[in-house]
Amino acid sequence: MALIGEIALLTGNASRNLAASIARALGIALTPTLVDRFSDGEIRVQILENIRGLDVFIVQSTLPPADNLMELLLLVDAAKRASAARITAVIPYFGYARQDRKDQPRVPISAKLVANLLEIAGINRVLTLDLHTDQIQGFFDVPVDNLYATPVFQEYFHDLPENTVVVAPDVGATRRARAVAKKLGNFPIALIDKRRPHPNAAEVMHVIGEVEGREALIVDDILDTGNTLAKAAQAMQEHGAVRVRAAITHGLFSGRARDILAASPLTEIVITDSLELPEHRYPPQTRVLSVGSLLAEAIRRIHEAESISALFV
Repeated sequence: MALIGEIALLTGNASRNLAASIARALGIALTPTLVDRFSDGEIRVQILENIRGLDVFIVQSTLPPADNLMELLLLVDAAKRASAARITAVIPYFGYARQDRKDQPRVPISAKLVANLLEIAGINRVLTLDLHTDQIQGFFDVPVDNLYATPVFQEYFHDLPENTVVVAPDVGATRRARAVAKKLGNFPIALIDKRRPHPNAAEVMHVIGEVEGREALIVDDILDTGNTLAKAAQAMQEHGAVRVRAAITHGLFSGRARDILAASPLTEIVITDSLELPEHRYPPQTRVLSVGSLLAEAIRRIHEAESISALFV
């Protein structure tokens, strides 16, 4: 590999505001890019400055539609053909991560396919935030740095009352809830045992743990239709919680999520800016925290060959 030069920060259309925040935190300017369409709708990409020999970081969340993933792939290919020394895909929200294993007949492993596409395009490294499952790191044959939004939430929720309980809305979120509870002040955790009759639908079954008289903080990685979160909040209220809030890394707010969550017992829904959505998609109790500084520090550490894990000690 060529000697790595200075940082070049690029972005597609899905993460322009976050990329600008990262650039400000790093004290650099975004490298200008052209990402638009030909008349037939095909994506057109061009990097408008010389990046030969530079350490290139491309910021792009791969939320639906698939055009956002295609933009990232084309930017990676353009950077490779422009002789970048190293290309890191900075993917704040790694889309297509929920099909990460073959749990039913005749289904794809979408996360592995996306990993293959990114490697074929020419990435040398991946920097992402709160992967849906840690095993996705193993789908890549290049280094993957999976950051956690915990430091951002820790700063915001620094003064939680002593009667707080951190809640995992399903079994899969238990490890995350335990880690957040420890960071925020060694709070107890509660678990909601649920079943999912079909995708994007959830039915609360049992609440495991002490909730009555406590303030409940529900933590998870993805908020999609809002059904799981709303049912979890309702269960907390029914079991005697005096206040219910949520801390979710990635807020998709698809379908009727806004209306469902606006009518729920949740008094506050705290998300990050890993996804950029129109304001009208957010329920009124939403609060957005920026992960720009966290990603910028990770980028600086990668560039200078310093430890990433030290960010979470």
